[in-house]
Amino acid sequence: MKQRYDDRTHQDCRRLAHDDRKRRFELLALPHLDAAYNLARWLAGNSADAEDVVQDAYLRAYRYFDSFQGGEFRVWLLSIVRNSFLDWIKENRSGRLLFQAEPAADTDDTLWAERPRDPEALLLDSIDSQTLEQLMQRLPLEYREVLLLREVEDLSYKEIAVIVQTPTGTVMSRLSRARLALKKLWLSAHPTEAAHGV
Repeated sequence: MKQRYDDRTHQDCRRLAHDDRKRRFELLALPHLDAAYNLARWLAGNSADAEDVVQDAYLRAYRYFDSFQGGEFRVWLLSIVRNSFLDWIKENRSGRLLFQAEPAADTDDTLWAERPRDPEALLLDSIDSQTLEQLMQRLPLEYREVLLLREVEDLSYKEIAVIVQTPTGTVMSRLSRARLALKKLWLSAHPTEAAHGV
């Protein structure tokens, strides 16, 4: 009788611990579901694939939740989303080249004369969002992710460096090149603005 009571008590304790872990995970993870989906959609290029990536990322995050050692949970979670995407694309796209080589830095900033119409303002103001989304998809993946994490998710350079697993200086360089590349793509899609010196 005592053995049966001990077994039942042990099972109850395990169930309570599991329920508590699940509740803590949901409290931390669910507020960042939109950010996770947003990152996955920009990386994958479509909603259906993004949903697969996010589902896998959340399963991984829950599986490894005990390894989370505090700090910024959103950064930890977005790192998992990015890694899930990289694994997903290897499995579903035959490991095609994910990150294109970075083009040489172009210091010609004469394309736009006024600061308020730069790519950050375009992202934040959602000016011609459909065109902007198409142009963003033409950027190399490493540019898209840093632009999204900085301009949409408002993460610091240090946080982005943790997520993309590169030094902070590399993040800053990629962000600068991404802005310039997006600016050029925007002007090529809107020649009247380029002609007016915008």
